[in-house]
Amino acid sequence: NFCAAHKCTRKSTQYNLAFFRFPWAPARCQKWVENCRRVDLEDKTPDQLNKHYRLCAKDFETSMICRTSPYRTVLRDNAILTIFDLTSHLNNPHSRHRKRIKELTMLRTPVKKRVKGKNEDILPLTLEKKENKEYLKSLFEILILMGKQNIPLDGHEADVIPEGLFTPDNFQALLECRINSGEEVLRKLFETTAVNTLFCSKTQQRQMLEICESCIREETHREVRDSHFFSIISDDVVDIAGEEHLPVLVRFVDESHNLREEFIGFLPYETDTEILAVKFHTMITEKWGFNMGYCRGQAYIVSTTSPRGFSSKMKVVASRRLEKYPHAIYTLCSSCALNTWLAKSVPVMGVSVALGTIEEVCSFFHRSPQLLLELDNVISVLFQNSKERGKELKEICHSHWPSICTLQRTFGKNLQGQTSDVFFTGGSLTAVLHSLNEVMENVEVYNEFWFEEATNLATKLDIQMKLPGKFLRAHQESQLTSESYCKETLSVPTVEHIIQELKDIFSEQHLKAVKCLSLVPSVMGQLKFNTSEEHYRSDLPNSDTLSAELHCWRIKWKHRGKDIELPSTIREALHLPDMKFFPNVYALLKVLCILPVMKLLKAYLRIILTDQRFSNLALLNINFDIKHDLDLMVDTYIKLYTSKSGFPTDNSETMENT
Repeated sequence: NFCAAHKCTRKSTQYNLAFFRFPWAPARCQKWVENCRRVDLEDKTPDQLNKHYRLCAKDFETSMICRTSPYRTVLRDNAILTIFDLTSHLNNPHSRHRKRIKELTMLRTPVKKRVKGKNEDILPLTLEKKENKEYLKSLFEILILMGKQNIPLDGHEADVIPEGLFTPDNFQALLECRINSGEEVLRKLFETTAVNTLFCSKTQQRQMLEICESCIREETHREVRDSHFFSIISDDVVDIAGEEHLPVLVRFVDESHNLREEFIGFLPYETDTEILAVKFHTMITEKWGFNMGYCRGQAYIVSTTSPRGFSSKMKVVASRRLEKYPHAIYTLCSSCALNTWLAKSVPVMGVSVALGTIEEVCSFFHRSPQLLLELDNVISVLFQNSKERGKELKEICHSHWPSICTLQRTFGKNLQGQTSDVFFTGGSLTAVLHSLNEVMENVEVYNEFWFEEATNLATKLDIQMKLPGKFLRAHQESQLTSESYCKETLSVPTVEHIIQELKDIFSEQHLKAVKCLSLVPSVMGQLKFNTSEEHYRSDLPNSDTLSAELHCWRIKWKHRGKDIELPSTIREALHLPDMKFFPNVYALLKVLCILPVMKLLKAYLRIILTDQRFSNLALLNINFDIKHDLDLMVDTYIKLYTSKSGFPTDNSETMENT
């Protein structure tokens, strides 16, 4: 909790003083150690210094520090503490002696400065300001409670409230509840407020929610910054208060070696692809403050409800990001099966309509176990003469989604399987692409088979097959048949899309990353402990020792005790107690661990109605486990939105206006 600089007694518990970790880069870290004048730090590794030691902002020139917002303080990339003489000790071999350190420390001891009329000591707050801080803290507590419990701010539809009857919204009702429960600060302010004035206006609520959102995001940002490497994931477009937004999540490994995926906010969705790419980048880097140089993975989710062309737009956004940051590998989200993801991203209207219908049917039957049981009974009756097909159909219906393309079924399952399955899947990509190219070369034959299946199904369902009128008018002179139509507009575009998507997803960089899974001991064992990985060298704390470290890593597991099992996942390997002796292996496994996946957002969207959704409340709800620094929120609000007296500057909205 204390600053690592010699004789500095400042503590990190001072919320208004920023503390910074030692850098991982060996050369820069060594410079920090030299300038600290701490003999006991000289034999520490950059990893140890980064994890266990901090320096306070007072040890840096103000030009080295960036304040991108009232609640974020970061160092410039080239920042070095400069409170010491940086050159005199270099030519003096005895300068590191403890006696010399003491002399330097005495020279450095700051003299308390006093300016006429001002004092460095913090003046005690007046009673009025203390009461205002307690009042604001109560408001923040209510907002945080509402966010965590999925309680919308309004709570009443205007058309269901009888005319002439005033009904407070949820926020005002909770305020009144706290006042009636005996909270004196709230009661005192309430009694001095004009009768027709809202106790906390909509403007104030919006301002306070923005601060809650920023403080929560800053906590996530701090953890990501400490972890260094992360991945960015965007989910399907959602409606927030009548406007389309992209949910954005970040994936990283925290200081306890646990994999985390955290929702960080909504990005307004733009129909223009290039504008969307620019705004996405600006939001992440400038507004949210993430250093994309440390981004190692990116992914996006599509569904049948996505806007038309959504998949192709997001693919362009991902490619633009990859151009700027080559290490941000474009991958598939593991929450979505490969077959399903490929099918949902097919830019063919007929396929989208069919998949949307299938999804609606599946959703209907999964509403209750009774519906699924009734469906099983009907399938058993219809397939009495073909029990195998009936069994397969039941399995498909119970799994929510049918297997769209048999050629990728096993391949896709392995991508969602054990770590060893994922590792060996990389080698089977060539075979899958070869099979798909064969389908493309013989598309006439395959199209004939697919068309026959579709025709038989239409006959059983008493559906008349006919070509779209618009298409017929465009091909009046040609002898176009239904089968050739299916080939040109469905079969060929779909197969071409699948081939290209597989090539894009499993790029050379992605396959190299998959090969690094050979560092997981169980995979290493299957390879007879013959493995050597050279990828991500720039991300290592000490790449010069990688070869020797890998050799020790292999020997450790090759000659393990008989009763010791090989860790089978990256997570198990990261939690090994002796990982501290393998800093390069740890760094590699951490980067592999953050390749994308999705989680909690869908639960919030299912519960809250579209017109009652707030991006700020969504962040509070989804990140319910993040600690909330109420004092920081209150101080930030006072700094940004209050008058010199300490009370909010905008409290003028009336009930009638609202």
